[in-house]
Amino acid sequence: MTELLSHAVDALAKPMVAALLLSVAAAMLWFHGRRRLAGALWLCAGLVVYVFSLVPVGDAMLRPLEHRYAWNGAQALPAVRYVVVLGSGYAPRAGVSPVGAQDSEGLVRIVEGVRAMRQLPGARLIVSGGAPAGREPAAHGYARLARDLGIDETSIIVLDTSLNTAAEARSIAAAIGAEPFLLVTSASHMPRAMRLMARVHARALPLPTGQETGRPCDYWSCLLPSSAGLGMTERAIHEYLGLAALDLGLE
Repeated sequence: MTELLSHAVDALAKPMVAALLLSVAAAMLWFHGRRRLAGALWLCAGLVVYVFSLVPVGDAMLRPLEHRYAWNGAQALPAVRYVVVLGSGYAPRAGVSPVGAQDSEGLVRIVEGVRAMRQLPGARLIVSGGAPAGREPAAHGYARLARDLGIDETSIIVLDTSLNTAAEARSIAAAIGAEPFLLVTSASHMPRAMRLMARVHARALPLPTGQETGRPCDYWSCLLPSSAGLGMTERAIHEYLGLAALDLGLE
């Protein structure tokens, strides 16, 4: 029930969904003769779509999350025995390579994990991520891609039952105990992932990747709404809701 409520709140908090609900409410008011109020709601719906589709707005919302665990690319990696890559979207299908089957976040995460493995001789790669019944787990896609990129099969540990980050944290803690490890996930997701790892006493060392903030934005692209801006704000809202759920003890 808690999981269902979480998904419902997450969906309703998306700017486009909020704008749609405002528009539906406005249409109902219009047909009941409340045209001034309906117009105000339609204006609010338009403003929601415009404002939350601006790259500077998305950048401002994501930046505090991504910078909480900033990583200096020139910094040497700590000498750990495990590199853990958290799961993301994976949709294998006929005619699509393991690369194409990964979503953009997952692809960046596994490439970062393989890069870290190259710098840590003797380390083992833990790939995580389950899937609903009838679908192939994300961890299997990670493992396949890691093998294709040259990681030895015997160096890969597959944890393929977890459907969310909290479950992944428990699975990782059960697999390696108090052993320190590099944790690879998206920079915006890292604050929540680190809290969940700490809750189960897993000794995670953050290796964030997939940073989206801080990219140059020329004058016109900063003022025009875009799918990139909308994606950034949706990601930020999702993570802030997740952190709020942790604060309230709901996750």
